[in-house]
Amino acid sequence: MSYHHTVSTLAEDAEQLEQVYQAARQAGETEAFRQAIDDSHASAPDNLLYAAWFHRLKHAGDQAKKFVIAWAWVIPLALVNGLLFWWLSDDQPFMIELAGPRYIAGDDFLPAIALLAAPISAAFVMIYLTVVGRKRWPVAALVGIVLAGASAYVLLTFPQAGSRPFQEQYLTLMMMHLPLLAWAGVGTLLIAKHRDPGNRFAFLIKSLEVFVMGGLFVIVGGVFTVITIGLFDALDIALPEVVQRLFIAGGGGMIPVVATAVIYDPTAPPAEQPFSEGLSRLVALLLRIMLPLTVLILLVYLAFIPFNFRAPFDNREVLITYNGMLFAVIALLVGATPVSLTDVSSRLGRWLRRGIIAVAALALIVSLYALGAILYRTALDRLTPNRLPFIGWNVINIGLLSLVLFLQVQARAERWLQGLFRAYSAGTVAYTIWTLAMILAIPWLFGINQGEAEALPREVQRIIYQEPSPILLKCAGSPHIYLLQNGEKRWIESIERFEDRGYVWRDVHTIPCDDLRAVPDGVPIPADAGPPPQP
Repeated sequence: MSYHHTVSTLAEDAEQLEQVYQAARQAGETEAFRQAIDDSHASAPDNLLYAAWFHRLKHAGDQAKKFVIAWAWVIPLALVNGLLFWWLSDDQPFMIELAGPRYIAGDDFLPAIALLAAPISAAFVMIYLTVVGRKRWPVAALVGIVLAGASAYVLLTFPQAGSRPFQEQYLTLMMMHLPLLAWAGVGTLLIAKHRDPGNRFAFLIKSLEVFVMGGLFVIVGGVFTVITIGLFDALDIALPEVVQRLFIAGGGGMIPVVATAVIYDPTAPPAEQPFSEGLSRLVALLLRIMLPLTVLILLVYLAFIPFNFRAPFDNREVLITYNGMLFAVIALLVGATPVSLTDVSSRLGRWLRRGIIAVAALALIVSLYALGAILYRTALDRLTPNRLPFIGWNVINIGLLSLVLFLQVQARAERWLQGLFRAYSAGTVAYTIWTLAMILAIPWLFGINQGEAEALPREVQRIIYQEPSPILLKCAGSPHIYLLQNGEKRWIESIERFEDRGYVWRDVHTIPCDDLRAVPDGVPIPADAGPPPQP
């Protein structure tokens, strides 16, 4: 869009000029609009509308340049967050135990801080952003309640998953999903008044910068901690465990608040943050340099797939690597995208667009390949708490990459950036919805009826706790095999039926015949097989 021409035709229309400005913000072209206003004001200094806009934008620019960190709030909030981390890192009172039958002692699995770190940090970050940036307290409070509720929900419902492997999988997944939800909560606060794609994209870029800054703090803090402990070791002084936790957990708890305060100006919306200097410029430069390298690596990788086609189908670790790579590619695409075309030359903009399209197209092929592999492994074995979320992430990634390509095909040369903003915005919403769905649904989709399980013999309860479904039972004195389902044993009529349902012999557990007879009979497999024989 030629803002110079548009602005010059609206010298007396304040409402239309405001609409053009909002469109420019959504498109990430605020700087181009500002330049058009500057030129119009210079050519017609007596025009009151141009003068008002000139001073409005100048004030906004001056505010961005005067970005001052409110250390009076940052330091106490960071210290309190760090002390909470230090307190919760004590694994004696704050260790999460897996829930088994009452007569089996629970097993320690992970410290509570592993689940609670992100929601707690998000709460302190939102306090800082709300107080200093004068955000709306009701939004911050609502987001805080949702995060607290999600954390409590995970801690209260994970035993519903029943079997030890499924409880472990759910809790491990929540170490990724709760941070994602916390990040989305902070984003909800920041874009509550600015929900257009341009501001959502600006939030994504600033998030990357905060993560990079946090990583730098982790490196510096880690080096400081190692040197400090080493100095005391050289004097044969062993620092108490409580002091070491203060360095590691307490120092780590300070990082989210400090990193956010250093990078983000809470007084300005996401789209009006500074992006052309300091760490913003460095991160963008590095990711844009990586763009052609990523195209080359993906091309080479795709060329080798036919020679190792079965690798992700047969090897779980390879499939995990695929999914990690795809998330990294999505982050690369976001980071390499400019906030405004005024930040790059027209030539660089054209090459960036080509690079983004190339990476998206190649990553789409790999995503389809990875989705096929995980669906194959699921069909061959079973759907598990681990597989369901990653199937969803793959589907979302495929949809996002497809939308990027579709909107780029449709977009004109001067509007390609807005197409990316729309795609990233839709992807962010989809990621958030899927994250919340997995937090809520997994314990019930893969759970067991605890009352039914407690009514079964102890040996059967032990098997339910140790093994995921399907649970197949038999006893030494009988050839019959039964499927345990809903607290009942379902007789499987024949070996052919057993194999047709995809069962394997390694899943068959041999228990005492008296225990097997104590399990109530259910509907046979198939239902018309007749009365089930007793073991």
